[in-house]
Amino acid sequence: MPELKNNIIENKKSSGGLLGNKWYLYLTEFFAGMSVMAVELGASRLLAPYFSSSQIVWTIIIGTIMIAMALGNIYGGKSADKNPDPDKLYKRILTAAVWIAAIPFFGKFVILGISALLIVTINTNFLIWAAFITCMVVFVFPLFLLGTVTPSLVKYTVDSLDDSGKTVGTLGAFNTIGSIIGTFIPTFISIPAVGTAATFLIFSGILLILGLVYFIFNKRGSVRCGVTSALFLACCVLSNLMGFAFWDKGLVYEGESVYNYLQVKSDDETTSLSTNVLFGVQSVYVKSGKLSGMYYDYAMAAPLMSGTVDSEKDILILGMGTGTYAKQCLNYLPNVNAEGVEIDERITDLAHEYFELPEEVKVTTYDGRAFLNVSDKKYDVIMVDAYQDITIPFQMSSVEFFKLVKEHLKDDGVMVVNMNMRSDSSDGINNWLSDTISSVFDNVYTVDVSGATNRELFASDNPEMLSTLKSNSEKLEDLSFSTMMGTVIRNIEPYDAGNHILTDDKAPVELLGMNVIDDIIQDELVNYKRKFKEDGIQGLLQ
Repeated sequence: MPELKNNIIENKKSSGGLLGNKWYLYLTEFFAGMSVMAVELGASRLLAPYFSSSQIVWTIIIGTIMIAMALGNIYGGKSADKNPDPDKLYKRILTAAVWIAAIPFFGKFVILGISALLIVTINTNFLIWAAFITCMVVFVFPLFLLGTVTPSLVKYTVDSLDDSGKTVGTLGAFNTIGSIIGTFIPTFISIPAVGTAATFLIFSGILLILGLVYFIFNKRGSVRCGVTSALFLACCVLSNLMGFAFWDKGLVYEGESVYNYLQVKSDDETTSLSTNVLFGVQSVYVKSGKLSGMYYDYAMAAPLMSGTVDSEKDILILGMGTGTYAKQCLNYLPNVNAEGVEIDERITDLAHEYFELPEEVKVTTYDGRAFLNVSDKKYDVIMVDAYQDITIPFQMSSVEFFKLVKEHLKDDGVMVVNMNMRSDSSDGINNWLSDTISSVFDNVYTVDVSGATNRELFASDNPEMLSTLKSNSEKLEDLSFSTMMGTVIRNIEPYDAGNHILTDDKAPVELLGMNVIDDIIQDELVNYKRKFKEDGIQGLLQ
């Protein structure tokens, strides 16, 4: 033990007085813990536009980061015991800082490169493999380096066994407090204010400063400090050169909110909103005022299933988006009062800025289920449009939720649900949702949207809902609207319910959705695989 103590004391002396002051070591632990959590949250935002922000992706992120930290703990402890030179620790911190600063620019190329490779090499679980390999390549190494911080600092801060417990406890407290702050700052401050790329740069800059202060204070490592500073500045410049969809030059807006990556495209005919880089359109605005040609048109059958064409109708949209459904109902139906609930306030801002959402349409910034819990109003139509590809809020998929919706419908009211991922599987997510809804409502009908993967579900306790639709459709004066309703009537089918019930306690919507979207992706990738087989990489590039 005396030998260990003497080695540590000598080591601190050789480093100047900086490490003799434990506060700098505690600050290193504090900012390292903060940066780990910031990188973890940044990872979720970097991956979400490509692979979704589902619980599956979060599980992969957390799992790979835990692997990196565990390996870093082991290596850091062994390294500190073998050669307790603090230079090595702060070199690793500088390396981690530069790597993290490079993620916003190079990470997007890695994601696309891995996705392209997997297109031609795997047949199942595309999203899982793509997200997992991306995390391993992009995030494991810098977090492995940060994982070495704690065991190394223990070596430098413990002077004797008499106060080892107190010292290690203080280090742990600083790490935990840093982690807490590193959790809140990206989510509520930096990402909404300046974006994901800048968030990576902010926290990598903190790590850079930690390393630079150490080497500058001890008057050594000037070349290393200069090189890492230059690389960091280069990454700062590069990170602002491109967005998530850097290959797409037709964007009028690309940004981020607390909840989503947001992308707005516009041409002479339409403006569309997407929360995913690679696939899916969440909202569309047809500038001519005509029908959208999407699932919104089919969903407009819901108001015609209740009352008469001319009767006053109150419509609520849970998952308002940019208000396409509300505007179409206002345009094509008389005496409609439409309001919506949208959890992402930035989407509502974009709706007014780019999608001409009428000011008279009230939008409440809230979670859909939470809104129903505090509202006592009843509606003629409630549209549930809160499912985005694999990202299905489990709290808005359960039998308890649909019972809550039913309580807010008038006696002949109708619920319409937009289900994104149509599948022929009897065990797919749509069948689970439909079975769950059928356990709450007496009458359930579904219709598949032509040319899309959407399926619209209509549910009501009114046994005359289909005959009411037919009767009201005959009175429509607008030819395009009448034709659309004719399409719905011809293709709508009563749903034959099974016994797959989702509850608040058990709703595996992530796994069910992943299975379906994996099938959809594979269908879409058939053409790419054929091109690769026939023409190789050149065929894919073309």
